[in-house]
Amino acid sequence: MIQFTTTTPAPAPTGAPPADYSFNTLAQQIESFVSDVFSLDPQQALLRAGLTFLVLIGAILVIWGLHIILKALTERIAPKEEGAPKQTRVNIGRWTMRVVRIAVFVGAIVVVLRLWGFDFSTLRGSPIYAIFSVLGRIAVILVLALAAIELGQLGINRVFNRIAQQSRSPRRAAQIRTLGPLLSGLATTIVVIIAAMMALSEVGVEIGPLLAGAGIVGLAVGFGAQTIVKDFLTGLFLIMEDSVSVGDVVKIGEFSGSVESMSLRTIKLRDFNGTLHIFPYSEAQVIHNQTKDFSFAVFEFPLDHNNDIAKALDLMKETGDELKRESSFAGLIVSPIEIAGVDKVSEAGVTLKARIRTAPGKQWTVQREYLRRIRLAFEREGIDFTQSTTRLIAPEPASPPQADR
Repeated sequence: MIQFTTTTPAPAPTGAPPADYSFNTLAQQIESFVSDVFSLDPQQALLRAGLTFLVLIGAILVIWGLHIILKALTERIAPKEEGAPKQTRVNIGRWTMRVVRIAVFVGAIVVVLRLWGFDFSTLRGSPIYAIFSVLGRIAVILVLALAAIELGQLGINRVFNRIAQQSRSPRRAAQIRTLGPLLSGLATTIVVIIAAMMALSEVGVEIGPLLAGAGIVGLAVGFGAQTIVKDFLTGLFLIMEDSVSVGDVVKIGEFSGSVESMSLRTIKLRDFNGTLHIFPYSEAQVIHNQTKDFSFAVFEFPLDHNNDIAKALDLMKETGDELKRESSFAGLIVSPIEIAGVDKVSEAGVTLKARIRTAPGKQWTVQREYLRRIRLAFEREGIDFTQSTTRLIAPEPASPPQADR
């Protein structure tokens, strides 16, 4: 039979403030608790130590069980990370599990203190109890908010990924994958605002006046942050109108690259040498999309005047048709080569122009192979490219002056 020893707090002095009384009571209770622990007989101390060990083991088992449940949930519903080794999956409940782990250990400590005789009932109605009660409710709000954020992000990304996989058009799938992170970020912002309002209400802040003041401040900030609003609206319309999506190769100003990600207000381009360019949507006034729907590999060949132009055009046509017939390039080339013909005539020579319509983003692969083959074909048939030459014209020597007769 476990005997719990409690100490009756001393009566508060007349006229003393309640706060001082509660802190004095807490100090006295801690002092009494420590003295009671050291005054326990060995049998009771051993029994309570065993119960303490069981409580800690139970807390560890609870945390381990929650970890197993989240792991099983991850394996069932979480999507696989793209490009991750061994097809690992997205780990859900990361932050929620950390907060829950802290809460379980705090609860275990409270149970252990009660086992050793600490009486929490004397703290009811005191400022300390009120503080810990508010902190406990805020912790519950934090856990629920983190769970809502992580599960919401998982649900939104999973739904959009499934819709993208079922889409017949790769372009539509890329657009859907672009919208997923944007809506996920918007949902996260909403949950954070709601959780912050609930936490402030627990502290004692009136939400009604705060919302009214926030509306006025938001209006003022809206006038001052017109660029941010413009970035958000511009990005939303870019995605809704399917002007650009993640994976497209675009050019903004002097920079070009592949669209790596699109947030609520910025677009990120990764160029060929690995540099990441970040543009607010308001700065991206004109976007040159090089991979929307289809692409063209364009060729211009400056040839010397002495070459057989008709033969050169025939070689260009034959090389393009030969490239399209190959299995490795048949899926990349949408239509046969288009020979535009003679595009320019100048003192240096003649410029021949052609183009090949390709699948989106495949124009560079087709262009490199075609240029390699046409160079060999021209060399084999003796067709020379224009070579830039510089002619130096020496001035005529001045005639010697004639002597006067």
